[in-house]
Amino acid sequence: MEFIESAKCTSFIYSVAMTEESQRGGVLYIVATPIGNLEDITLRAIRILKEADEIFCEDTRVTKKLLNAYEIKTPLARLDAHTENTQSNKVIEFLNESKSVAYVSDAGTPCISDPGHRLTRAIREAGFRIEVIPGASSVVAALSISGIPADNFLFLGFLPHKKGRQTMLKEIADTKRTIVLFESTHRITRLLGELKCLLGSRGVVIARELTKKFEEVLQGDIAELLEKLEKSPEKQKGEFVLIIEPKK
Repeated sequence: MEFIESAKCTSFIYSVAMTEESQRGGVLYIVATPIGNLEDITLRAIRILKEADEIFCEDTRVTKKLLNAYEIKTPLARLDAHTENTQSNKVIEFLNESKSVAYVSDAGTPCISDPGHRLTRAIREAGFRIEVIPGASSVVAALSISGIPADNFLFLGFLPHKKGRQTMLKEIADTKRTIVLFESTHRITRLLGELKCLLGSRGVVIARELTKKFEEVLQGDIAELLEKLEKSPEKQKGEFVLIIEPKK
């Protein structure tokens, strides 16, 4: 009986070891990283970043700060929007050697208004496995504290600066769904001005610098928040998530 139980235990350990070994090689991991506060990273993400043979990232200078905070020594290589096509081939070379690769963007979940979708498509077409390591997302974080219905929303990311901008603004005006937008430093008042003309007194929530030192969440109608930001230029700085109430 003792021998049988021992054999079962050995078989189980061997099975687990083989499973873990098979997951190390030839896999691309898409890893979510903090959007601000470095503590907002999962234990699994830390482990994967430590165990990977190479980390490809949007900006090595940004990612290096995260790796230093968790004493991660894995080699880094740049893969941004300009190099995604060529660097995808290098990722495939690693996977062909049965090595594991992690990909991270500067913050949050890759491929969401960030580079990565061309990489994941290339890896899938090459026949390799991709695993997601979920975590922080400014879209979900902002929606969760907005008080605005999030069971049906339209995420439009950053609006185009010129071509196509008016078309997307019209789409925002016509939809009856909650709208989620991104905006960057010093552009928020322009966006609010355009929305005021199109939407009138529609309610909005603006989440600025989520999880960072100067995090702020503002709620009101578009005109109110536009006036508040125009009177306080310091509130126009940072990274913004803007959530617009559904059309009634």
